[in-house]
Amino acid sequence: MTAHVEVNPELLAWARGRAGSGGRHLERRFPNLWEWESGSRSPTFKQLEAFARATRTPVGYLFLDEPPDEKLPVPDYRTMRREGVRRPSADLLDTIYLCQQRQDWFREFAQLAGESPVGMVGSLSTATPVVEAAAQVRSALRFAVDERGQSWTEALRLLVDRAEDVGALVMVSGVVGSNTHRKLDPHEFRGFALADSMAPVAFVNGADTKAAQLFTLVHELAHLWLGAPALDDADLTAAPTATEDRWCDEVAAEVLVPLREVEEQCDKNMPLEEELEPLAQRFKVSTLVILRRLHDVGYFPDEESFRSAYEHELQHVLGILGERGGTGGNFYSTQPLRVSKRFARAVVTSALEGQTLYRDAFQMLGFKRMATFNQLAVRLGMA
Repeated sequence: MTAHVEVNPELLAWARGRAGSGGRHLERRFPNLWEWESGSRSPTFKQLEAFARATRTPVGYLFLDEPPDEKLPVPDYRTMRREGVRRPSADLLDTIYLCQQRQDWFREFAQLAGESPVGMVGSLSTATPVVEAAAQVRSALRFAVDERGQSWTEALRLLVDRAEDVGALVMVSGVVGSNTHRKLDPHEFRGFALADSMAPVAFVNGADTKAAQLFTLVHELAHLWLGAPALDDADLTAAPTATEDRWCDEVAAEVLVPLREVEEQCDKNMPLEEELEPLAQRFKVSTLVILRRLHDVGYFPDEESFRSAYEHELQHVLGILGERGGTGGNFYSTQPLRVSKRFARAVVTSALEGQTLYRDAFQMLGFKRMATFNQLAVRLGMA
């Protein structure tokens, strides 16, 4: 006789929601799921264990009396396009926790190495005028309009390298850790910032388009310049209510697309479709950012026409995201970007000098073999 276990149905529904995009096909794996959630039937212990693995939930959580309150460890500025912010998925939480672990390790490494605090962290405030702040950020990053390369991919690579040059740990990934089966959802979040004087982290959701990643990265760097942690979705139609996030939005837009230059380049008598792509190509940003800046210079006759154009373009962008394949590519090119090149070099250095066990280095860098470590060190110019 098969033994079944009594579980609060509310916990099963909570775990399904917690799985985020990974929970979309649970009913196929667990045909009795809706009966479990209604309380008319109970799972076996083996079924419960499998369900816990599928939803990335510790199995012990499913025996609690009620769902735990898993709070985000950073301020949440997501607007989710005015639909309300749902609870964080396991993928989002695990990504933040993983980045915090890397941050803790790097802070200790930097302190032992006698490094100075990163000067940009907390050097600006929301009292700094947006244009002035943007000029400082753009100058520090060496990211004027004519310094961005020929493509969005090249512009993003340059921006990542220059952000790390000023002391940030920039991590761009579309998956949790190195697990390509756990893809991050750009509909849930675009990026986050973990402010710290020794180890400031800017994380960008690499499942998004390259153009969108550029805006997200500058937005998260603006949070670091404030010295303020944040989780964002960068909805350009909604004016953030929080002063800090609104300031970061405005600074990021001004860094990437200076309003004065938009006014000079924009012809308000030209059809939108003839303005949008050339401006996006010139500034190396998404067409959504260009729409926002065209709105700022008065291109649209009213708010409704702007929102209509934005919604139309958003669906186009989401279609592009839906057509994209996996987050593959050359491991030795993508992995340092996922964990931060600066972080990867520090871990490799520490391991080679005997300060960090190779086992721990492998775990932090996201692989298991010595041959991979050696090859990565070569690619980073360290061996």
